[in-house]
Amino acid sequence: MTLDTPIAPTDSPGAATSHPLDPLSGPEIERAAALTKADPRSTETLKFVMISLEEPAKPATLEFDPTDYPDRKAFVVAYDAAAKLITEVIVNLATGEVEGWTPVPGRFPSYLSDAMMGVELKVKEDERWQEAMRKRGVEDFDLVMVDPWPAGYMGPQDAFENSPTICRPLSFVRSAPGEHGYARPVEGVIVTYDMDAEKVIDVVDHGVVPLPPKSGNYSEHHGMFDPDNRPAFEGFRTDVKDIVITQPDGPSYTVDGYGVTWQKWAFRVAFNPREGLVLHTITYNDKGVERPIMYRAALSEMVVPYGDVAPTHWNKNVFDMGEVGMGMSANPLTLGCDCLGEIFYFDGIVNNSAGEAVTIPNAVCMHEEDFGIAWKHTDFRTEEVEVRRSRRLVISMICTVGNYEYGFFWYLYTDGSIEYEVKLSGVLTTGSWADEEKPKYGNLVAPGIYGPHHQHFFNVRMDMAIDGPNNTVYEIDSLVESADENPYNNAWYTQATPITSERDGARDWKWETNRYWKIASDKVNELGEKTAYKLEPRAVVAPFVQKGSYIYDRARFVQKPVWVTAYDPEEMYAAGDYMAQSADMQGLPVYLEDDAPLENTDVVLWYTLGTHHIVRPEDWPVMPVAYIGFHLKPVGFFDGNPALDLPPSTPAGGHCSMHHGHGAPIA
Repeated sequence: MTLDTPIAPTDSPGAATSHPLDPLSGPEIERAAALTKADPRSTETLKFVMISLEEPAKPATLEFDPTDYPDRKAFVVAYDAAAKLITEVIVNLATGEVEGWTPVPGRFPSYLSDAMMGVELKVKEDERWQEAMRKRGVEDFDLVMVDPWPAGYMGPQDAFENSPTICRPLSFVRSAPGEHGYARPVEGVIVTYDMDAEKVIDVVDHGVVPLPPKSGNYSEHHGMFDPDNRPAFEGFRTDVKDIVITQPDGPSYTVDGYGVTWQKWAFRVAFNPREGLVLHTITYNDKGVERPIMYRAALSEMVVPYGDVAPTHWNKNVFDMGEVGMGMSANPLTLGCDCLGEIFYFDGIVNNSAGEAVTIPNAVCMHEEDFGIAWKHTDFRTEEVEVRRSRRLVISMICTVGNYEYGFFWYLYTDGSIEYEVKLSGVLTTGSWADEEKPKYGNLVAPGIYGPHHQHFFNVRMDMAIDGPNNTVYEIDSLVESADENPYNNAWYTQATPITSERDGARDWKWETNRYWKIASDKVNELGEKTAYKLEPRAVVAPFVQKGSYIYDRARFVQKPVWVTAYDPEEMYAAGDYMAQSADMQGLPVYLEDDAPLENTDVVLWYTLGTHHIVRPEDWPVMPVAYIGFHLKPVGFFDGNPALDLPPSTPAGGHCSMHHGHGAPIA
């Protein structure tokens, strides 16, 4: 289903029965659009970028009174291409009033759905582009794919009349209908496209580089097999036996609307066009007490800076969330095996540029997974063995942004820990290469084709609420004891340094001290220590985004792995609200400028994780999944191991069955 396909209404707009944090329904989205269009300040050329829930103010108790829910409201980002103006609109869905109408001059919107769909057609009609294709021996333009890459910042916009919203389409040639298009990138043809006027502004040809000779097919669906095209798909393995995941008694979770309980966890699922998957009000039931951990958690931004000076690649610095939208890019998880087992799906509902609601079926997948041993001990004297198996609840979405696939996974564990993981797959951004020397700023992956060096950075925003809203973040370093107190040269200790104000809110990782961060409450445990969770850093990548580049200020969040801010409902995105085509610094560095106090208050933790992608032949023609992420683990939050009460596993049903020796099963 495309973003041009409206859905039928399924419920009443502004229904009082909706939880205040439930995502907007289809009728609510369309009601918000209709009320916006009916406002006297609206214009005939106004289109809708994103329509999402205007989240109500966070309650001091972190819980909403079910007898007094606030009115449902929508936050509308609209764009008038004729006026070159973004407008933010607040619509009260219960009363039908437009409560806010705020122009945002000097900023460009993320992609509108219909503008994206028309780029390929318009580019192919351009005579300059057609001439460039013919120079490369391409006559059948139906075989050409045109990807509408965001332009990034390309310098002052004076060269383009009225500073339009632009993109920088790149072309790829299939060898036959249905084949792998990214295997034949068109090098050196730079198109500048006006997305407002829906026309090609300019085409520059930097010289012909021959198209790569191989097709790069990776599936039986990609036409005829080429035996010389290693490592093309050559048929399925025949020695893979089925693994069947069964839960004969059903899953352990329960779902009520968008509310979920699982084991001792409770939380709410949400979805919006920009962030995609959002988790709200994550709590853990500890001995009958619902203890809050996080109020809100979601991806806040991502960027993919490239390290190649070639004309086709130097300005590839895509903010896939802020310039495109992760919710807009979410996959309908209805085919294949994106998830395995007893699955519960949540639909994602977004909007097209006309303000019509669009359903992405099964956009969010939730299921349980066995996760090996939770804990074990064998008493070697008595030979008594105690072992428990771990389990985790998985809440995930997968997004396709052009060539790449990104999977975003939240894991809740039976020991009270939380993990966030990004899975990267899909197809490399490719370039054609004809020189005898190997490329300096990338690696060959097949004859005539290379992948430029690049990095992926993701920032996750976590509105912390460890045992309530009053938290302090501590930086924990492990230090070697001084020589005069360390006679055996073996002693070391930990040092906790509180982050007291936003002046010190941007933090570096330190390998030498195994640095981590602890988010502590104002409550104490039975040992007199503050209850806390710790952030265990993973996927810390040194950014190669350099000062003086156009991307440096736009993506300041990649320069530090950890940022701590005081809670502000207006501060949601690591690179700012509207970074498209911008050059200035927005987002996290700006959020720190007021130097708000951070001790014993409502704090937000932002973590930047990344991957340093130096491509390899094994990444081609489709990339094996790369895994990056981080952990949040309880530290003094519980009085002992919270997984002690896990029931023992039994051999019944074959769950612990095994084979012995030469295949003879144990009775």
